[in-house]
Amino acid sequence: MAMRVVAGIAGGIPLKCPRGGQVRPTMDQVRAAVFSSLAERVEGAAVLDLFAGTGGLGIEALSRGATSAVFVEKDRGTADCIRQNLAKARLETGGEVICSDAHGYCSRSARNPSYRRFDLIFADPPYQTKDHPEDIATRLLRDDHLRTLLAPEGIFVLEKSPRTPLLVAEHLWQVLRRKRYGTAEVVFLARVAAAPSHPPPERHPS
Repeated sequence: MAMRVVAGIAGGIPLKCPRGGQVRPTMDQVRAAVFSSLAERVEGAAVLDLFAGTGGLGIEALSRGATSAVFVEKDRGTADCIRQNLAKARLETGGEVICSDAHGYCSRSARNPSYRRFDLIFADPPYQTKDHPEDIATRLLRDDHLRTLLAPEGIFVLEKSPRTPLLVAEHLWQVLRRKRYGTAEVVFLARVAAAPSHPPPERHPS
């Protein structure tokens, strides 16, 4: 499948896809629509690209002015492909590739006292199939560690199968927008502020 950077300083540069067909890259048209919706939020943003695959979403963000992008991909060969794509787009200085399971990365990072928060988080996990029986999209939406990594005014962009129900943990996420593009559905979410662990002190009239 041919892929390219859609716009920005690396616009038009083709991206390499790993062999074997195990990665399902976000189509150029879908990425174009996603970034059109995000508009000015991309410039200067710190980005996290989970289940990064080819790195297309994070690289698109860097090309459009994001300050940094962390790519999390558990397959070593695919992670190497992201590094090659960053070099090809001349964006390697802004990108960091981490070979890790996405859930493990979120858990470790959120428990680190010096963890960083991201303005934009992208996730394009495997769709639920016979080969991938787990509904990873739903698991992500129930992951408080992921919510913790998102900046208070940040946006979480989740790509999922439109055939899979959108099961949102309402105490964690607010759905801002959802849009279907052929065989993909893209959901834009904002974090819900955590409830205080202790109730505020009762006020008595003076």
